[in-house]
Amino acid sequence: MFPSQPQPGAPRSRWAVYARHLALLAIAYNLLEGLVSMAFGWADSSVALFGFGADSLIEVGTSLLVLWRLREEQGACAGSALPRERRATLGIGILFLLLAAGTAAGSGLQLLSRRHPATTLPGLAVATASIGIMAFLWRGKRRAARALDSRALAGDAECSLVCMELSSVLFLGSLAYLLRPALWWADGVAALALAVFIGKEGVEMVTAACRPGFQGGCGCR
Repeated sequence: MFPSQPQPGAPRSRWAVYARHLALLAIAYNLLEGLVSMAFGWADSSVALFGFGADSLIEVGTSLLVLWRLREEQGACAGSALPRERRATLGIGILFLLLAAGTAAGSGLQLLSRRHPATTLPGLAVATASIGIMAFLWRGKRRAARALDSRALAGDAECSLVCMELSSVLFLGSLAYLLRPALWWADGVAALALAVFIGKEGVEMVTAACRPGFQGGCGCR
């Protein structure tokens, strides 16, 4: 049974358990979403949808890093927790850079081919499900990151937000193409712009993790 969200001021141990459950849910959902999207993309020769599925597998990676980061949360001393926080933040930052590169490559291929994938209805279905699940995960992860003051968890929350934004691009692009095929380029251009922001977030995380004075705070606003 999925635990309820702890109340403000709850012990760190309760927030750590909640964060672990969120990571496990993210892994299960993104594995399913990734395999389904890649299968649709392969069957219909859709680079965009196949790439969307591959992006889901990157979020699996960030969630696995969060589980590793939280493994010694209970009873961990500050001397061992901070190096673990630094390595998890660095790993998530690198995955963000891979996500940015993959998003840019998929969008670029779509724009160069000058056509929208034929997977309009599967794209709408996958994007609709993803937006709802990612919104739930993002809110929960962000609150857990604040409670645990973890930069790594905050980065994982941002990854869920990026997935939600990519889902919105896929949804709106598929809907626009369904209603007006002349707009085949819209989601490709939007995804390229989004790739720039994803890459910027990745650079900031990698830079923060490499600083000698890294403290691991989430920096959540």
